[in-house]
Amino acid sequence: MGTLYLVATPIGNLEDITLRALRVLREVRLIAAEDTRHTRILLDHYQIVTPCISYHEHNKLARRDEILAVLQTGDVALVSDAGTPAIADPGHELVQVCLAAGHTVTPIPGPSAPVAALVASGMATDRFAFIGFLPRQPRERRELLREIADMTLTIICFETPHRLLEALHDIAATLGARQLAVANDLTKRFEAIVRGTAAELVEHFTQHPPRGEFTIVIAGAVPSGERKRNRRRLRATAETVSPEAIAAYLRELVAQGVSSSTAVRRTAQELGVPKNAVYDVWHDIFGT
Repeated sequence: MGTLYLVATPIGNLEDITLRALRVLREVRLIAAEDTRHTRILLDHYQIVTPCISYHEHNKLARRDEILAVLQTGDVALVSDAGTPAIADPGHELVQVCLAAGHTVTPIPGPSAPVAALVASGMATDRFAFIGFLPRQPRERRELLREIADMTLTIICFETPHRLLEALHDIAATLGARQLAVANDLTKRFEAIVRGTAAELVEHFTQHPPRGEFTIVIAGAVPSGERKRNRRRLRATAETVSPEAIAAYLRELVAQGVSSSTAVRRTAQELGVPKNAVYDVWHDIFGT
């Protein structure tokens, strides 16, 4: 009885592959790849000549019996276009079928975009949830965001470039001024991780149109008890910071060329006062 190997492959940089993964890809009887053309780039780079067939969302049922037949006499490796197979990609059905047929299923760990984005995000890593791609339809996307709004663990999701701005608008409207990290093209030449609130990231990606692949990391909700303590602390702090001090801080930032939204946010953070109090002073000074 053969073994099904779930082999993690690079998410961009071809050097991000383990020695064990290369050995397995050379030794198995067959490689089942999400896109054989994409996987061939990796195989050619490392001079691997193992036969390769496609296994993707549209042919997974038709390929199942073919893969099971090969497993009767040898091993098979499953790979996705990038990262760990069966995560937001076809694969878990094949794993279930192979287990039911008595085959061993062995993971070959390696690159994973959600984990890479999480550890570089600056968010809490002790408890997190990966929810895959956000729904395409706005209504369904907002419903999902409302479902996770009270979760205190870090949330990780994928989004496409043409829907990124819409998703950030919905995150801002549903989750408020929560911290995010948006990772773009991880491990590739133009890798970038942008951090800030959803509203700030909308401003950023409006000025820099999104391209490539995106992983979004969203900070968890603040526990209700801590929120109450924060509100009490903000009220106490607001009483000790004068409007004159807030105005002076705002004028200094504006003189540096900082935008209005950023000036308000930074003033609130640095002085420890609510944003609405800073907005009131802003309107008194600038009238907008």
